[in-house]
Amino acid sequence: MDYLITEEATFGITNKKNKRYRRENMPNRVLIIDDDIELCALIKKCVAQEGLEADIAYTGKVGLSKIKEQNDLYCLVILDIMLPGMNGFRVLSEIRKISTVPVLMLTAKGDEIDKVTGLHLGADDYLTKPFSINELMARVESLIRRYTTFNQTVPLNILNFKDMVIDKENRTVCVNGESINLTVKEFDLLTFLASNKGRVFTKKQIYNHVWEDEYAFDDNNIMSFISKLRKKIEPDSEQPFYILTVHGVGYRFNKEA
Repeated sequence: MDYLITEEATFGITNKKNKRYRRENMPNRVLIIDDDIELCALIKKCVAQEGLEADIAYTGKVGLSKIKEQNDLYCLVILDIMLPGMNGFRVLSEIRKISTVPVLMLTAKGDEIDKVTGLHLGADDYLTKPFSINELMARVESLIRRYTTFNQTVPLNILNFKDMVIDKENRTVCVNGESINLTVKEFDLLTFLASNKGRVFTKKQIYNHVWEDEYAFDDNNIMSFISKLRKKIEPDSEQPFYILTVHGVGYRFNKEA
């Protein structure tokens, strides 16, 4: 078994009665994509204790089809890297084309390259096997809390952060109550990162989403573009608070903002 805790022990994880992550119009279902039948059953029981329903797919192809059929059904995807046929990286890449649902990657390897690859493709977190169910559930709770809170407490057209307000409908940005004059693409870039708070994106992913074109920008041009945006919105562009650099990977909007 690739996990550290017995099935019987999972019933001692929490004494709380079914936590309810679901809020009105929000999904409360998790999708587990893993070919380990016993582990899938165990995780399903654990998330049920937290008031969450779960679907299981034993192959990447089946899991991806479930998301494509109803991409707003799930509040979290738990995705194993080592899958038969279509591996987890390929599945994640396809998911990110149609959905921003949080994805927790499971891997049997401890290689740093797996973590970097997953982050490049848009994973939100990862967990290395073997792991304890307590650790798994802590990560599940954190990702779902972030997802449901962000999607419920903020109107779709208004993004509120520490000392910053982005009005997507009117395309305005205010920092410390002061209106900031941004170009079209500066606003699009800021909105894209801010709408995916905490998620890491590569320069290529940023270009593809903001410019909606095949990657043609030189990396130095992307860096220069972000530098100009930082000078307009950051209290200190040399020590940015909102748009953070993830060395060797790309950029993310500060989840603490």
